[in-house]
Amino acid sequence: MENRFYDLNTYFKNIFGHRVHKITVDAGMSCPNRDGTLSTRGCIFCNQSGSGTGFYKKGICVADQIIRAKKYVIKRYKAKKFIAYFQAYTNTYAPIDKLKRLYDEALGVEGVAGLSIGTRPDCVNDEILTLLQTYAKKYLIWIEYGLQSVHDQTLLLINRGHDFKAFKNAVEITQNRGIKICAHVILGLPNESKQQMIETAKMLARMGIDGLKLHLLYVIKGTELEKRYQQGRYTCLTQEEYADIVCDFLAHTPENVVIQRLTSDPHPRELVAPAWSLQKAETLSLIQQTFEDKNLFQGIYLKKNLP
Repeated sequence: MENRFYDLNTYFKNIFGHRVHKITVDAGMSCPNRDGTLSTRGCIFCNQSGSGTGFYKKGICVADQIIRAKKYVIKRYKAKKFIAYFQAYTNTYAPIDKLKRLYDEALGVEGVAGLSIGTRPDCVNDEILTLLQTYAKKYLIWIEYGLQSVHDQTLLLINRGHDFKAFKNAVEITQNRGIKICAHVILGLPNESKQQMIETAKMLARMGIDGLKLHLLYVIKGTELEKRYQQGRYTCLTQEEYADIVCDFLAHTPENVVIQRLTSDPHPRELVAPAWSLQKAETLSLIQQTFEDKNLFQGIYLKKNLP
């Protein structure tokens, strides 16, 4: 099948000439939306683990997490280099000396060619970005900003703790430093129509970001979203609806933007709904089929200058 979007593996091969694999790292970080700085509730879709493994709190340091994972991905994917992906919670939310120690530790592992740092747009400043800019002279450095939506009403509803302006400001102060910028967007947020989701795509298309991750909003145990779902106040997207929105979203996304993710990976033991979100291969296949059925490619609407 023809690939109709610019995927991460293709990007890595273009940069390095061979297979590169991202290794998830849990650095034991916190979040201002959990520790009381902004809120103690967190986002309505996030539970106490914050998508983390808990390895760091178990005493497994960053370097050991990477070394353990390397053995598997080398065997499974034949990867030759690795990107340390600081994923859980907010990975710029710490004193600069702690951040430098953690980033240095990851980059010190043999074969690690760069960092990908997941964070919030309201948790970066010049000092942190200058540190990352220093790394970017030698390594591939991505910063992943959790936006979720450009609509402030939605961000307020999901208790995000920041507005769209915070994201715009973060992008502006990050650009021109040699740091790649990836935006995270969640499709299916409460009260958002397909048109509003496409408005997010159109806005991001004008901002000069380098990468995009799309996530399905799924319901997990122990969250405010679960309460809404059980009370009948939230309905999940169907698999077909999600595939349709993804294809139209990417059709409004510039063709040079690296699509790092097309859907989410819920933990089976935590998932409440939708059940189809565990069928990742089927979902990706449906997205590909929908691309073909609608004759869409990444960025095609921008080329045609369509609304």
